[in-house]
Amino acid sequence: MNTDSVLLNDKVAIVTGGGAGIGRGIAKAFAAFGAQVALFERDPQRALRVAQEIETAGGNVLGLAVDVRDAQAVESAVEKTVNHFGDIDILVNNAGGVFAEPFMDSNEKGWDALHSANLKHIYHCSQSAARRMIEQGRGGSLINIVSVEGARAAPLYATYAAAKAGAINFTKTLALELAPHSIRVNAIAPDICLTEGLRRMMDDAAQEHACHTVPLGRLGEPDDIGGVAVFLAGEMSSYITGQTLHVDGGTQAAGGWYHHPEGGHYVYGPLSEE
Repeated sequence: MNTDSVLLNDKVAIVTGGGAGIGRGIAKAFAAFGAQVALFERDPQRALRVAQEIETAGGNVLGLAVDVRDAQAVESAVEKTVNHFGDIDILVNNAGGVFAEPFMDSNEKGWDALHSANLKHIYHCSQSAARRMIEQGRGGSLINIVSVEGARAAPLYATYAAAKAGAINFTKTLALELAPHSIRVNAIAPDICLTEGLRRMMDDAAQEHACHTVPLGRLGEPDDIGGVAVFLAGEMSSYITGQTLHVDGGTQAAGGWYHHPEGGHYVYGPLSEE
């Protein structure tokens, strides 16, 4: 083992949903550690903007407007990536979406939309990228960005949580199927992460309140997820597969314990006195 093991030099990475938030953070982290990056992003302007950011920082990047819910669009984008860079070594399935809705008010259209956005595209992208990795014969790394909601109850988000739970199990199963090809499959489960969208939704007071629910005392940043993605993509994690890493400041482990807003000591649930 040496310090170069953490680098991604000469690796080619695809990041879906790379035009904003966690995807943007991962794409920039990959480029900073030497990878060539293909951004799959539904919004062409976002894809262009992030590609320009990476190029300005000296990275090698390809921005593609892709709706990853469309199998043919994914196949075409993967082919363009291979034609441009020559290979594929890393895939990050980050694209997704969510909205709140009581289960009894939900309908099949909403169910299908959330599962297409959060689970079905993982199937499309993983199969297409894995085929190339198998043909190349030198292994690879697939990383699924899931959520803490896939491992706990999520009132008002039942459909979203079910899709993320499905992605976690898919990660385990695909890890076994692809292991003979030296392709590792892992997942990262964030909780509250201060993306651009979340910053617009939460004022300073709301952010401060949310920090009390995190054992480490602060909210996550895209760079927190990006650092773990770099680790899972490279040689430092070469013996890790089928795992879901909760990158959440400890909230999944806390299981309802939180810092009291006044004393800072741990209490269980918002009504606890001790």
